[in-house]
Amino acid sequence: MTNEHLDTLITGLYVKIDDEIGETRCLGRPPRLSDSELVCLAVTQALLGFASEARWLRFARNNLGSMFPYLPKRPGYNKRLRAALPLVKKAIRLLAVYTDFWFDNHWIVDSTPVPCGMSRPTVKRSQMAGWAGYGYCASHSRFFWGLRLFLVCTPTGMPVTWALANPKIDEREVMTAMLDREPDLVADRPGLLIIADKSFASREFETDLAFQGAELLRPSFKREKRRKGESLLKSVRQLIESVNDTLKGQLDLEQHGGRTFEGVAVRVAQRILAMAASIWHNHKTGAPVLRSLTAFDH
Repeated sequence: MTNEHLDTLITGLYVKIDDEIGETRCLGRPPRLSDSELVCLAVTQALLGFASEARWLRFARNNLGSMFPYLPKRPGYNKRLRAALPLVKKAIRLLAVYTDFWFDNHWIVDSTPVPCGMSRPTVKRSQMAGWAGYGYCASHSRFFWGLRLFLVCTPTGMPVTWALANPKIDEREVMTAMLDREPDLVADRPGLLIIADKSFASREFETDLAFQGAELLRPSFKREKRRKGESLLKSVRQLIESVNDTLKGQLDLEQHGGRTFEGVAVRVAQRILAMAASIWHNHKTGAPVLRSLTAFDH
């Protein structure tokens, strides 16, 4: 691999995943491409900006043979990647836990579109029917058909938890389900402050958060009194937009190429893991900008 920084990141990631998670298979012949290698291969693909798996595998065969001695053909890689979703989720959590940011008691919450089709015929034929739906992105003034990514992260951008949901489902309902699924996330962080936009405004939602020991900070409506801490929201909003820009602008979130729910889910997870791995590596090496991908994307 010609990029020394990317080489170092992937080597460290491989060692970490192999030591902490290892192989998930118990029976049969071990695969020629191990689970740890598969995850590292997927992260490298995301960091180098290859949306096409066919182009990515051609590039990898020509340039990454020393790091990945065996590479499957595209159908095999696609199949292994879809099956690796639980492993990728574990890897995201593993990296987050092994940083100083894991117990940060300030969370940033936002949702962003993950389009899965651009035309009516595609929508009719898509295997995403039943999962995806029509939604509206206010920040870009556009409608889309697909899913919404709900991401909870620390101010550095390190993912805490995430979920994909139909855009017609209320954002507060999705967030409540995410917190109910892992109640210890809130319980382990006394005085947790959850920072969100106006779409999460609800007395019932805030009461539920308070019952769990968390507080919601959001912009006030015109009819409300100015809320405590609201002066901080402008800079925080820039952080949220910056995290979304990393996923969309640098990791090509909207060019995921997934055609099934499993395919979309693992490709979204692949990009979240690439961002988490970059933050983890930059933190461990003392890089001045934790969420910078510049050193790895060429």
